[in-house]
Order: sequence, then C-alpha cells, then structure tokens
Amino acid sequence: MPRRRIVIYGDPVLQKDAESITSISSSIIALAEDMQAAMYAGNGVGLAAPQVGASVRLIVLDPSAGRDPRQRLVVINPEILEMEEEETAEEGCLSIPEFVTDVSRARLIRAIGMTMDGKSVEIEAEGLAARAFQHELDHLNGRLLIDFLNPLQRDIFERKYQQMLSRKRNLL
Repeated sequence: MPRRRIVIYGDPVLQKDAESITSISSSIIALAEDMQAAMYAGNGVGLAAPQVGASVRLIVLDPSAGRDPRQRLVVINPEILEMEEEETAEEGCLSIPEFVTDVSRARLIRAIGMTMDGKSVEIEAEGLAARAFQHELDHLNGRLLIDFLNPLQRDIFERKYQQMLSRKRNLL
C-alpha cells in the first residue's frame, strides 16, 4: 500500500515546474519507493514526483507494469537529448482519472539523468517506454495531457470533469 496518494487534476503542484534534486537524501529514496508503490497500485507505467505532491525532478517508469523488474527505472533530474520518429497514440494519466486523449510523441528518445546511487545514466527508449518517459517529463515541467487539447476540446473536458467530480461528491 503506497504511503502517498496520487494528486488529482486541480492541485496546483501539477502545473508548476519541479525543482532539481541536488542531493540524494533518505527522503528522496523514500519518495522514489512511495512513487513506485503508488504507480503499481494505480496500474500505471510511469509516475512523476509532482503526481504525489512532491515538486522535485524525479520519475519512475516500468513499461512492463510490474511484469519485468529489469524494465523498472528511477531517474533523477531527467532530460531528453534526442527525439525521433513521431507517432500518435492514446494516453491516460493517473492524475486525470477516466480521461484519455491522442498525443503525438517521439517513438525513440535518448535521455540522461541520475540513478538513485548518484551515477549518471544515459537511457535509450522506444515505443511505450519512450512515450511514458516524455509524459513523466511533461509532469516535471508542469504540463498535463489536457495541455495538448485545442481550446474547444479543453472546454468540453473541463465541463465533463466538473460533472464527474460532482457525481463523485454526491456518492460520498
């Protein structure tokens, strides 16, 4: 059971730039562990620290959704260096429940960051892993899936999202 809950759309932490991590403390290690637990509990393939309320540049990824521990990745201060071959696919987000939309992203990326033991790492990813990496990096930069919508789509989303929240409040 994760100790931290996933922050839902509307929380300001989701729409601001996250701070770089300057040292790997026990609280950062605990945060990464909590993020992985929350990601798996939510059946996700990636999670960024702002999604659990921590405005720091840390992401966790597992495109296998827990089936292959070798695919698990924790990256501090990730940066994308190269992107190639754009493709469009449907994406969802643990911080915007019940919402999916098509998003164009690079199919191949080359990125850098730091591991939990403080070592520099270079990552080459493709397909779902590349898509998830870009999605989580967007979170670190305060960008959400809804930011890919045009104004009309955004308006429709906002109305439906508020209706969904009202229904959930009425059920409680």
